[in-house]
Amino acid sequence: MNSNPIIECRDLHTYYGASHILHGVDFYVRGGEAVGLMGRNGMGKTTLIRSLVGHVPPRRGEVKINGRIMTRAAPHLIARQGIAYVPEGRGIFANLTVKENLIMAARPAPGGRRDWTYERILEIFPRLAERLTHGGQQLSGGEQQMLSIGRALMTNPVLLLLDEATEGLAPLIAQEIWRIIRTIRESGIAAIIVDKNFAAVSALTDRNVILVKGRVVFEGTGNELRAQPELLHQHLGI
Repeated sequence: MNSNPIIECRDLHTYYGASHILHGVDFYVRGGEAVGLMGRNGMGKTTLIRSLVGHVPPRRGEVKINGRIMTRAAPHLIARQGIAYVPEGRGIFANLTVKENLIMAARPAPGGRRDWTYERILEIFPRLAERLTHGGQQLSGGEQQMLSIGRALMTNPVLLLLDEATEGLAPLIAQEIWRIIRTIRESGIAAIIVDKNFAAVSALTDRNVILVKGRVVFEGTGNELRAQPELLHQHLGI
């Protein structure tokens, strides 16, 4: 694991209109590290991710990527730093085929590396290989999530942000998504993972952060969190 943060924010305050969502959040992810971002619905997890990648400009605070200040930078400029975002709701292009969704995203990493090729994606996602000519709208929810992750990997990222990785998926499909995420982690890509399955997330992460009403209330390992069952119950309903 690289000790230098790929992405970090300090004292981040983000609003939707007059609604103050993030209240002074400090957060970071180092190279090769996986961080679980946890909390009940409406606590600011998606807003934090969207603030980090430029979709929602923070009103106060600072975002740095690879040590460079990029607060309020456009999303495409942040993506070029090797940051790939798999949003809640997947965001694939419904009118393009599986193959077109993948190919249109292909680009080397910022340093020119091309570890994730089209062929490698199809090896990891055999379901997609069987559906290359299907339109995005013809895929099941699980297949759409696989396509969204595969498309993100085609950008050869150094950091992958997964918002609600398995939300709404059948248990067997969710298991397949977790297997894929483990493979991605083993390749050395850093990750921010949001999902309600605490056991699955904490099995993959180095650290976990819990947000409550836009504030960080816990940061530590999965074992440290499991040792505080009152926190799990209070903030995650476990």
